[in-house]
Formats: sequence, structure tokens, C-alpha cells
Amino acid sequence: MKYTANINDNVRFNNKADHCIGTGRMDLALHKEYLDELKTVQDGIGFSYIRGHGLFSKYMGIYRNNFFSNGEDEYCFTYLDQVMDSYKELRIKPFIELGFMPDDLASGTETTFFWKGKISPPKDYDKWANLIKATLKHLIERYGLEEVRNWPVEVWNEPNLTSFWKEADMKEYFKLYEVSSKAVKEVDEKIRVGGPAICGVDDERWLREFLLFVRDKKLPLDFITRHHYTSYSPQIDGHYAYINLHEPEDAFGWLERSRDIADSFEEFKDKEIFITEFNTSYVPNAPIHDTILNAAYVAHMLSKLGDKQESYSYWTFGDCFEEMGIPFTPFHGGFGLVAQGCVKKPTYWTFEFYKKLKGRCIIKNDEAVVVSADDGSVRGVIWNLDKYNEQKTKEISFNIEGIGDGEYFVKERFVNETNGNPLKTWHEMGEPASLTKDLTKLLQISAEAGFSSKNISALNDSIELSFEVKANEVRYFEISRIVRTSDKGYDYDRAVTETATKNEQ
Repeated sequence: MKYTANINDNVRFNNKADHCIGTGRMDLALHKEYLDELKTVQDGIGFSYIRGHGLFSKYMGIYRNNFFSNGEDEYCFTYLDQVMDSYKELRIKPFIELGFMPDDLASGTETTFFWKGKISPPKDYDKWANLIKATLKHLIERYGLEEVRNWPVEVWNEPNLTSFWKEADMKEYFKLYEVSSKAVKEVDEKIRVGGPAICGVDDERWLREFLLFVRDKKLPLDFITRHHYTSYSPQIDGHYAYINLHEPEDAFGWLERSRDIADSFEEFKDKEIFITEFNTSYVPNAPIHDTILNAAYVAHMLSKLGDKQESYSYWTFGDCFEEMGIPFTPFHGGFGLVAQGCVKKPTYWTFEFYKKLKGRCIIKNDEAVVVSADDGSVRGVIWNLDKYNEQKTKEISFNIEGIGDGEYFVKERFVNETNGNPLKTWHEMGEPASLTKDLTKLLQISAEAGFSSKNISALNDSIELSFEVKANEVRYFEISRIVRTSDKGYDYDRAVTETATKNEQ
């Protein structure tokens, strides 16, 4: 396929690939492996926000009301401070999720996940409101009001599922939202609050009823949140969940309906929608997450997720994650962009490539996004999504007009079956469950994206580029004008063609 664009074209492209990233429960940030994985992601990509579960759960230890406290409410922020300080050091801000219920405040015994987060409503809503207010006031005292005003607050996680909210009780969630949103605003009117953090189960009814409730009660709602996963129910085999993907356009259609529902209310028309979780599969043991297919599918998602949403948060940055227990092997289908040992998966590179797409978009379609950057370069991401395992290579070409005659430097990075694919290397090693330092280093090397470069000339104010893109390959390219400044006497051609002198004796 060949595409033509002018350097001055302007195509709508809301690139928020680096806005927010998901994480496992918050107290995992007390683990070295977690911080190492997050540092790897922040050094290479640099997300602005991080969102995860478990702020008020048992292992953060914030709320206590038991025989140790003589039945009085006590707040302990020791671990919260350590987590938030680590986030600050790694240049990332919290996107706060209010949940799950503290053990001493839960009205029931229902739990979720391996780590048993409590999912019942509070037995005392006043105590729940006081917990929110105390936590926010502590954060303001420690980090400053202006800083905390930049931290969005989301009420709960997927209350439309019985796995995360007792009996998926809509009426009870609305009460939780009312109390929570008012508590946030009581601390400071400029702290932003939103919900309902629903996933794709009965989501249209939930969203419509939620907005009706908020409107009729005149409650605060600074943004709307939902989740987005694009696979059918998994087929379980041993420890693993194998999935089939939805057609991408069908999945985008669900998001369009959420936008349409919000816009049908005068009060919420054009209200920001944040996708606070998205991925292909919604389970943390789906082998697809470790593959180049995942990288290509997500590349396509990133090209369009900003069309109807303000931002979107990939679930998750790393595989230090315990929803279904501690993983048996370094490659186990975890959600993360990086595997154990800070090994970059193919999808990591999709995000690093998109991070570079800053500037004015001149091409956007189902297999490429190209921008004209502020520094004068042209940058693009190309993918060949092989949805049906046809293993076909595509030729994708561009004619960029208005670029100016001259010599240009073209650099490329790419992930495919043989480049930036540590899963393949791990398989060839024999799929070891435990990695030595040497094996980890080898996987890190194999995880690096491929690289190539060349010179090309622009003639008649345009430049031609052509790429052979393999099945499920994701490729980044960048074109920048060069002016040669060779040192006196230096001759590259002579340097690379010099030979030894034969002895003719």
C-alpha cells in the first residue's frame, strides 16, 4: 500500500499513549523487582500517571479499627508515604483509585484476587468518608496542595462485576460514589473526581443510569471512566488462558457507544472519558500478552483510542503482579510491558515508538501513523496486524511531499519474530522457570528492538520511503535532514575499502 501526504497536512490524532499506565496492587511498590521494572519503563517511555488497586486494602495498612486500637479509627500512612515517594523519584504521579474496602471497615467477607481485597460496601459510610478525607489531607500535607490537585481520583474498580463489588449492586455503588465524591470535594474543590470505572459487562445500562444519578443528585463528576479489553472468554489449559481477539473495529464501536451515551446528556456532553484500563486479554495468565501479535494489535489500538477518549491506560507496566498468585515462570502471559528481570516484551516497544510521535499528524490509517515533528523530522509507526495468522508480509510505502530537497538520514527500529522477541529466546532456552543472571542478561539482549539506518535523497520537494513489514511486525522510522561536516582528510569510502598489501616475494 502506498500513501501520499504533505508535510503541512493536519490529521486528527490525540496521542496519549504515555499518559497513564496500570499497576498491580499498590503495596507491591515496596518490592525491589517492582521498582526495577517501573524504572525500566520510566527510563524508556516515561508515563505521566500510574493507577492500580489496593490503596485501602490490608497490606497498605492505612485504616485500623480493632482491638489494637480499642475500637477507635486510626490511620497509618507509613507504607503510603514509601510508595508515593518511590513514584515521585521515578517521575510518575498517582491516578488514585479509591478501593478496596479496609478489612476493619468492610460490611461483608467477600474478597477478590489472591491477595483477598475486600469488595463489600463499608459498614459505616461516615467512616469511609473520613478515611478518604484523612488520606487526601495527609497527601496534601506531605506533597502540597497544588501537586495533589493534579492527581485524579476514581471511585472504585469495575462495580458492574460481582468479582469487584458485592452482587454488582448498582444502587449501592451509586451511594458509594455519592459519599466518596462529596468527601473528595470537601477536602478541596479542585481535586478532580470521577467514575464509574466499569468494564464491558452491561456497561451501556450502567453508564446511562450512573449519569442519570449524578445529574439528578447534582454530584461532582469531573471525568468519566471505563475499561476496555478486546478478547472473548479464555480457554483454560493448566496455568494458562488462551484467547481469541475481537475484531478491532467492533471493539472501537463499544467505546463510541459510551461517548454517545455521555453526549446524550447536556450536562455531560464532551465530558472527558478516561480508559483507566485496557489490554487485549483481561486475565494475567494469557500468553498473548508476551507476543508480537499483542504488540501489533496494541499498535492499532493506540492509533485510535484517542479519537473518542481523552486518555487510555495500558494494564500494566510490569509482571510483578499477583492477582492470581505468584507466577511460576518469567513468561507466563502477564499483563506487563516488561517481564521478570526487566526484560522488555514486544509491546513495550509499541509504547516507546508511540512516545516519539509528537508533532502534527500527517498520516493515520489502519497500518500507520506518521507525524511531522517540531524538530523538522518525520516520524512514523507502521504495523502489520496478522489477525488470522496468514503470515503475509506487507509492502507499505510513503511519498512525503513538501519536505525539501537534500540528503536525509533514515533510522528504523523494529520488533518481529526474530527481533525484540525474548519469548522466542526463552522458548529456545527450554522455557526455564528460574533464571540465572546470565540467562536474564541474554533475554535482555534478545529483547532489544532491531535497528537499521540508511541515507536517502529528497528530489522535487518529496521523498519516497518503502518498508517490507513482516507479519505482526511493529516498525518505527525517523527521517531527519543531514548536513555533512566531515573532518579534514576523512574519506568514508576509502576507510571501508582499504585492504591488506600482498607480499609478492
